[in-house]
Amino acid sequence: MLRDITLGQYFPGNSWIHRLDPRIKIMATLLFIIELFIVDNFIGFLIAAVVLGIIVAVSKVPVSYILRGLKPILLILVFTFALNMFMVKGRILWQWKFLHITAEGLELAVFMAIRLILLLMGSSMLTLCTRPIALTDGIERLLSPFKKIGLPAHDIAMMMTIALRFIPTLLEEADKIMKAQQARGADFETGNLMQRAKSLIPILVPLFVSAFRIAQDLAMAMEARCYRGGENRTRMNEMKFKGRDYAAIVMMLLFAAVIIIESKVL
Repeated sequence: MLRDITLGQYFPGNSWIHRLDPRIKIMATLLFIIELFIVDNFIGFLIAAVVLGIIVAVSKVPVSYILRGLKPILLILVFTFALNMFMVKGRILWQWKFLHITAEGLELAVFMAIRLILLLMGSSMLTLCTRPIALTDGIERLLSPFKKIGLPAHDIAMMMTIALRFIPTLLEEADKIMKAQQARGADFETGNLMQRAKSLIPILVPLFVSAFRIAQDLAMAMEARCYRGGENRTRMNEMKFKGRDYAAIVMMLLFAAVIIIESKVL
């Protein structure tokens, strides 16, 4: 299951989405997330799903690879679905003792589940189609206007990118530790939910040690290369908006306008 997490991973490609300016992709992702919380009906979600489907098709990232990233949050989805379905009051469709399912609860449960799925899939597309170094440069350029008030834009961008990049690295380390312990007789598959959760505790200590070791190696490697971020730092590839970037901006604004109009009309 650890390998199923796609957030923070990069899927190599040369599609139109991959070649977009990272600043456009960051802003598009933020806009998509905001629009998901503006949507208040299923038609809006349908529009968002169609737009996301077009982006996935253009990016040429396998749909199975993206859907695989939903497996780790399956428990959260089930818990959220059940919580909304049983706890919301309204017109009762089914009842057994103190448990009851209402029409309003069922509708809200489906609504929230769709929102979570689209949210995760849309967020994953940012890292799947953007190289880590390009993502760092894009975040820094977007935060650069705040340097006038003393915000360390480069440091924040670097920390955010390293944190995203550490997700697949730590997952690989956790997978190695689990396999090593399974080879020594550890069992992570049997038992109830609480027993399986307790069996994962012995993984945490070596995982923390490994995380600190990786962080120290990264810091030493950056120091050995005389890395100094911030002012007067040059880049191999300067970011400039091109025709495809302006086309993406127009499509972003059209999507936002459609969602806002749809939310106001329906």
